[in-house]
Amino acid sequence: MSTPAATAETSLLAWRAQFPILDRTTYLVSHSLGAMPRGAAAQLEEYTRQWAERGVRAWAEGWWAMPVTVGDAVGRIIGAPRGSVVMHQNVSIAQSVILSCFDLSGRRNNRNKVVYEDLNFPSVMYVYEAHRELGARIVTVPSDDGMTVPLERFLEAIDEETLLVPLSHVIFRSGFVQDVPAIVRRAHEVGALVVADLYQSAGTVPVDVAAWDVDFATGGSVKWLCGGPGAGYLYVAPRLRESLRPRVTGWMAHEHPFAFEQGAIDYASDATRFLHGTPAVPALFAARAGYAIVGEIGVEAIRRKSVRQVQLLMDQARARGLTPRTPDDPDRRGGMAILDVPHGEAVTRELLRREIVVDHRPGAGIRYSPHFYTTDDEILHALDQTRDVLDTGAFRAHVQAGRTGF
Repeated sequence: MSTPAATAETSLLAWRAQFPILDRTTYLVSHSLGAMPRGAAAQLEEYTRQWAERGVRAWAEGWWAMPVTVGDAVGRIIGAPRGSVVMHQNVSIAQSVILSCFDLSGRRNNRNKVVYEDLNFPSVMYVYEAHRELGARIVTVPSDDGMTVPLERFLEAIDEETLLVPLSHVIFRSGFVQDVPAIVRRAHEVGALVVADLYQSAGTVPVDVAAWDVDFATGGSVKWLCGGPGAGYLYVAPRLRESLRPRVTGWMAHEHPFAFEQGAIDYASDATRFLHGTPAVPALFAARAGYAIVGEIGVEAIRRKSVRQVQLLMDQARARGLTPRTPDDPDRRGGMAILDVPHGEAVTRELLRREIVVDHRPGAGIRYSPHFYTTDDEILHALDQTRDVLDTGAFRAHVQAGRTGF
């Protein structure tokens, strides 16, 4: 007799038919690029139809508003109030918009310190590091094991001189889940603001930016949201909106953009003040299909299956002599498992040749990620093939000879 949990997981697998790549691959790389839903092709066809048939009129008939209307679809997944999320091309731009709102010189209360973990995603680091010459004082919170960040150490680094705390909710190198609400509480105690990067969590780990009282949040559609590239998002807490004047800006941030006024910008009174130039409309069309599926399933249901399957992956990896570099505690673990596989880059290339889609990150290992459309058999197959690659005499001889292809 089926249990309610088993029945719920069976209903999730019914969505497999919506993802064509699953017919021909073992797809365990949703932490990097979620599988494309069939609806994305339909959405792009609708975009081209509108362009062909409506021409410039399509802007007034919906395109111009898409950075907000599509943002609202993301907002429903991350717990953001309506009208508080706007769409950008990527997280680097979104973080740059946030940073451009602040004076980094330290002239105001000596507050120009930026605190983040040394396991943060490099693209985010690059944005802040590039502002050192404008006065930003960067403080990184070290990890002892290359997987986790001690919470107490993070909290101690945030002080009265801290301006921003741009953190990763889930660490890309290990899947470690950070305690965002605790970090927000500490930051607010000393007058600092938190920028939560949700890229590795939204769509597989429950997120609630309003309940957390987070100040800013960024992320993208490439991974667990199955929305494809070019559709990043920026959340700004409504309580902060009117006090911020981003220097990274453009005509979409103007209160009256079609007045084409000269001179300084008159910032919009709503969330569009955090936009800049013309949006990437095709990417916004494509992203909606993935959001619709994730929204219909619900992240709580996705999370329940993810916790079980990542545990299965880690247990079965150990049984095959493979070492996880992901936290054992499921509450502190996101949707992926990283395995410390010898010759990981070469093994990954061979797995890809065998139509097992995973990826490798230097200093971490091979990353495997089941999603709501993944079967248990696919996990076992991927692990068996990983073991088989390592045990193949030709492969061992190949890496011992120092060759790069296999």
